[in-house]
Amino acid sequence: IPINLSQTAPKKAQNGALVLLPGPPIPAKRKPAKKTKKAVVFFEVEILDAKTKDKLCFLDKVGKILPSFSLYWYPARQSIRLDPKGKSLKDEDVLQHLPVGTTATFYFRDLGAQISWVTVFLTEYAGPLLIYLMFYFRVPFIYVPKYDFTTSKHWVVHLACMCHSFHYVKRLLETLFVHRFSHGTMPLRNIFKNCTYYWGFAAWMAYYINHPLYTPPTYGEQQIRLALTVFLFCQIGNFSIHIALRNLRPPGSKTRKIPYPTKNPFTWIFLLVSCPNYTYELGSWLGFTLMTQCLPVAAFTLVGFIQMTVWAKGKHRSYLKEFRDYPTLRSPILPFIL
Repeated sequence: IPINLSQTAPKKAQNGALVLLPGPPIPAKRKPAKKTKKAVVFFEVEILDAKTKDKLCFLDKVGKILPSFSLYWYPARQSIRLDPKGKSLKDEDVLQHLPVGTTATFYFRDLGAQISWVTVFLTEYAGPLLIYLMFYFRVPFIYVPKYDFTTSKHWVVHLACMCHSFHYVKRLLETLFVHRFSHGTMPLRNIFKNCTYYWGFAAWMAYYINHPLYTPPTYGEQQIRLALTVFLFCQIGNFSIHIALRNLRPPGSKTRKIPYPTKNPFTWIFLLVSCPNYTYELGSWLGFTLMTQCLPVAAFTLVGFIQMTVWAKGKHRSYLKEFRDYPTLRSPILPFIL
């Protein structure tokens, strides 16, 4: 055993000579353990057509990420799923974390031509804004010629135009600067369906509200002021919810978190509702209906409420499924009711 000289201590012998007493032994150096290399797992992936079950291709020695394989369609048009009728896999899904063996079978579905969400939203919101203004200014070929480019004598008509324009300008600005979309695209056919809905209802509402024979609400100024208060309150609330939802998702990510109330009082409705942006949207159109006392506006509000209820219930189920600690007190769109 080697002697640790740094730990020796001098000591005098009887004859006066110095002797060195050995200190504790120096431990032997251990050789560093060899790092074990992780085994690389490769997959054999078979791609079948989701409709015909025909074999489209076979991929050998695939790593943990399933590549975009189609030579014909861009990635946004492709849907890869584990079951022919199941949900599409997410872009961030990894083969090693999916319930498949080293030999995996996936199903491909063509989603059709795609278009960005931003393009769809800008198109479907810009249309109602311009269409309503055409009726408001009474451009030719809408009403009889003697009313071309005339203005209404009722101040509620001008107020309704300002509220309607404010609503859609707000939507356009939110699309450009606030919303963060989890999916980059949607089917191209949706733009025709959405534009027909928004543009058609905007023309129907504007025709009657700006008609020369339009009559103001039954209870006059009191009804209009109450409706305006409801409309503005819900518009601010809707914007507040959109900001709160935006802050939950960092830029460029698809992270999903449970939305909770913030310091903004308009967000406290999160305590009772999963999708308060739809709640405030419904309130805005109820206020506009009360303001104009117009049947087409009431019809648009009813149809919108039905559609938003479907969306809210879907998001509510998704929250419950994804987050085990999701607040059970919340309702999809209307507190304690729906």
